[in-house]
Amino acid sequence: MRFHAFMFSLLLSFSSFAVMAGAGHDHGDGHSHDPVSQSQAEEVAKKSVAQLVDKGKIDGSWKSVGVSKSEQKKFGKNTEWVVTFANTAIDDPKKQTLYVFVSLTGEYIASNYTGN
Repeated sequence: MRFHAFMFSLLLSFSSFAVMAGAGHDHGDGHSHDPVSQSQAEEVAKKSVAQLVDKGKIDGSWKSVGVSKSEQKKFGKNTEWVVTFANTAIDDPKKQTLYVFVSLTGEYIASNYTGN
């Protein structure tokens, strides 16, 4: 289990925020395994945020928030896109920044408020 996935699981036990499952997939799943561009990673992240809102996992105000930043980060041996959203409409300062993790091939991995 990746360190950030472990930390996110820990976060779930202290929060009402839940993650959509993004754990491993079969390489015969029909998805492209070519690297996605920054803009493609951002689109995956935006759609993931919308799905989290639709499922009631995060506040509806997140749907209208644009991307603040996106960058590739290395976690252990894996490099992922980390797409950041900032929402000042959220009262809790610790939950005003949402990080969405996307694989280099464009698969949603996880989301959290810590960026790790």
